[in-house]
Amino acid sequence: MLTTGHYRTIICCQTQSQTGAFLAITMGEVELSCLAYVKMYLHSCLFPRGSVNGLLLSSSPAGGAVCVTDCVPLLHSHLSLTPITQLALTQVDVWCSQTQQRIVGYYQANACASDCSPTPCALKIADKIAEQFENAVLLMLDGSKMSPDYRVPPIIMYERKDSKWVLKDKHTVMLRQWEETRAIANQMLESGDHAILVDFDGHLDDITKDWTNRTLNTKIAELSSPANGNI
Repeated sequence: MLTTGHYRTIICCQTQSQTGAFLAITMGEVELSCLAYVKMYLHSCLFPRGSVNGLLLSSSPAGGAVCVTDCVPLLHSHLSLTPITQLALTQVDVWCSQTQQRIVGYYQANACASDCSPTPCALKIADKIAEQFENAVLLMLDGSKMSPDYRVPPIIMYERKDSKWVLKDKHTVMLRQWEETRAIANQMLESGDHAILVDFDGHLDDITKDWTNRTLNTKIAELSSPANGNI
């Protein structure tokens, strides 16, 4: 079993393109941004007794490393490849085409904190993403390691090889400024900011709610700005 304690963290060793997207590092590597991680973490914390899932996005150029720059929280109930999931995938794909992003992976947190294995649903959705993006990744959040005091990234990453999802080499998974990212996630949880996160489920219940989470994105950006002493 892959342990999370040895994931590498990247401390200011990358440059950025003019659009702000991270430049590719090495083929096969995956970088997870502060924005993407914090939103996944808050999504899981918002529904602690249920399963949640979402899509991983990238605004970086194609080729080289997979730089996960954002995520879209999808569902918090009845995770399956249903018409609702299909609708969400379609809408997110259209939005990505309008915002120069693409879907590069899938994330999920299971209802049982001790269970971080991909479910059949997770595998099916990840397969659909891999049909469009061959370097797609599947990320599982480890609920048993999501305590604010736990100091290693609570993630397990998979990649698709020979039509099967296998554990990804832990040395090719990177998180920028992990300690700062962890602190931001915990600060937002303590201040109740997770309550403003909107997943696609919530949007369907009230279509005035913004599933792109512009308000939350702005808060995370403010906390992670150099002016605030963070990333």
